[in-house]
Amino acid sequence: MQHRKYKRAVVWFRTDLRIADNSALAAAVETADEVIPLFVLDRSILDRADTGLARVIFMLDALKHLDANLRSRGSRLFLRQGVAPDEAIRAVRELEADAVFFNRDYEAYARTRDDSFTREMKNHGVTVTAFDDYVLHDPGEVLTQAVGFYTVFTPYKRSWFERPVSQPVSAPTRIHSPNDILSADIPTAKDMGLSTLQHFECGGENAASALLSQFVAQSLQDYPEQRDVPGVAGTSHLSKHLHFGTISPRTIFSAVNGKSGSDVFLNEIAWRDFYVQVMYNFPHVEVGSFKRDLNNIEWTGGDSWFDAWVAGQTGYPIVDAAMRQLRDEAWMHNRCRMIVASFLTKDLLIDWRRGELYFMQMLVDGDKAANNGGWQWSAGTGTDAQPYFRIFNPVSQGEKFDPRGEYVRKYIPELAKVPDKYVHKPWLLSPTEQAYVGCRIGIDYPAPIVDHAVQRTAALALYKRAASISHQNTV
Repeated sequence: MQHRKYKRAVVWFRTDLRIADNSALAAAVETADEVIPLFVLDRSILDRADTGLARVIFMLDALKHLDANLRSRGSRLFLRQGVAPDEAIRAVRELEADAVFFNRDYEAYARTRDDSFTREMKNHGVTVTAFDDYVLHDPGEVLTQAVGFYTVFTPYKRSWFERPVSQPVSAPTRIHSPNDILSADIPTAKDMGLSTLQHFECGGENAASALLSQFVAQSLQDYPEQRDVPGVAGTSHLSKHLHFGTISPRTIFSAVNGKSGSDVFLNEIAWRDFYVQVMYNFPHVEVGSFKRDLNNIEWTGGDSWFDAWVAGQTGYPIVDAAMRQLRDEAWMHNRCRMIVASFLTKDLLIDWRRGELYFMQMLVDGDKAANNGGWQWSAGTGTDAQPYFRIFNPVSQGEKFDPRGEYVRKYIPELAKVPDKYVHKPWLLSPTEQAYVGCRIGIDYPAPIVDHAVQRTAALALYKRAASISHQNTV
């Protein structure tokens, strides 16, 4: 047998839990005699404030499916438990590998981890090769001619669409791995003492592929019209698979490009890339506003309002339905994410970072860059943000995107018999009408905890005051 460039290569899996269109895995299989697929289960992530149990449970299931797909190719997933990158470094040494391949992560923590790992490998004569597989175009690829990095989405999108996209690479048919290496078993959620009342679909790479095929066949054509309607199944639900890499953005692009509805759908993939490059190039957004002057906002909303928002008990049906969906399903429709974020920041006057953190704790598809970008857009503090003076009216948003109240009634059974005309403003029903439909405001369902018109005025004052303070500090 002709020997390849490397005798033994480790493929370090992280947020790329698939074998199809995996650049790191493909390169290792092409250039190494033996390939060792490695995953380091870092239990310390459970101690992070922004760790969501739903995501951990989804990840463990995806690892199980990845292992099964590797075994069907003659390999397996070798699991180590410990703090990364220390455990990865130890594994490479013990395995006597002469090369390591991985696909890049872009969060600040991941970049520090990978830089430390790469330096250590170089000191020991191990070749490290990294690829950009998490996004369609990496954070340094789509640039302006003048200042470099885009901070406005529309021109970024134009440049993004103009760039060529390579075809996805097929999964390797055979992976040669040594059979004498010890590996820990992949734990289940029960093994790790994890449980949640949230209900969501798991499944790894094969499930992601089936979901994509179903979306293209059934929903893509109508996506431009239905994507903003939370009461219909008009979105792809691929976000959790993109986050964990059980499907690649190239695979999605290849499947939808050129088909009816694809341009609007691919805008969402472009937004994902955009927010990754924002966080990569402007890391201060991880802890504060992109527009630094808006760090001066003196948020006045209290804990009782936040608790009502979390519980889906604000008295505004579209907000409450969305928050209950998040609580029950670990997911929320994107239009509703914007509505509830605007409500928290501009009606309840609560710091967007509290909402951002809560979403990360609850969402199965919680992605740091996209979640941060979405919250800052809604709060008016981010790059390319919704202007702070544009404030969603929760009643009119509900009436526009859920006109018959189908979404609201699904998650708020208290409103099941309320007529369409009042389903987004049930407090306008007379006491007699409330008794007739079985929904007494203040008893069966809460009255609005704030007056939107009053809070809108207060929000505008908060934002103007913050901008004024910033201006005074720079004069």
